[in-house]
Amino acid sequence: MLIAAAVCPHPPLLVPEMAGAAAAELDGLRAASFEAVRRLGLTLVVAGEPRRSEPPLDLVVVVGGDETTREYDPSKAYATLRPYGLDWFYSPGWGEEQPLPLSLSIGQWLLFKGTLGDARGMLATPERLQAVAEDATAEECLALGRELAGSAERVGLLVMGDGSACRSEKAPGYLDPRAEGFDATVAQALGNADAATLAALDPVVARELQAAGRAAWQVLAGAAGASTGVGCQNLFQADLLADQAPYGVGYFTASWLRSFQAG
Repeated sequence: MLIAAAVCPHPPLLVPEMAGAAAAELDGLRAASFEAVRRLGLTLVVAGEPRRSEPPLDLVVVVGGDETTREYDPSKAYATLRPYGLDWFYSPGWGEEQPLPLSLSIGQWLLFKGTLGDARGMLATPERLQAVAEDATAEECLALGRELAGSAERVGLLVMGDGSACRSEKAPGYLDPRAEGFDATVAQALGNADAATLAALDPVVARELQAAGRAAWQVLAGAAGASTGVGCQNLFQADLLADQAPYGVGYFTASWLRSFQAG
């Protein structure tokens, strides 16, 4: 069952050493991402108040886009930013055989840096590293989400994904008038735990707008039960912690915690 989710972007510039002198421009987004990860340790909401349970989670799954859908073995995989010019390396299981894609590498960086000496101990192991193909159909993403949610009794997701890359003339995909509306829809859905809206995102439009997070967000939708007819907005307390487009790319950070009635 999905108990908690953190949604974060994955630009390499989120890492201060990558951004250099421009690091301060993403301070707010970085802080929001660390806060979303921290809230995975709270895991649930009882009568409107976030609480921590023991153990908090049975499984933490990091989900992010890649060329293909595949699961990485934590004992063999490692996060790295070397392809982007930074000699940074981290392995959750001391493996050095399989480099993780950017989305999962930034997810590992957030877990390692954002919770080092703090909430890291509250995030239960084992950890699962799951890539989803950026061109996967909505149905494939929803099915993967359901599978992940059913893989343990108490599941937490760290969902990595960027919005459209067409918000300005200087954006990677240049200016597309549809981009702002697309991102506004995603931001509202993330802030309201509206899994149905995430599930309905058009993969073709997302691809045209270079929205790298579409598939991962639809995995979240499936994990939250978007295809079951259950009103997910009543199941989760959601907070949109960041909604920015500093370089013409939409970046969102959100926290979802499952709500339970007291008693």
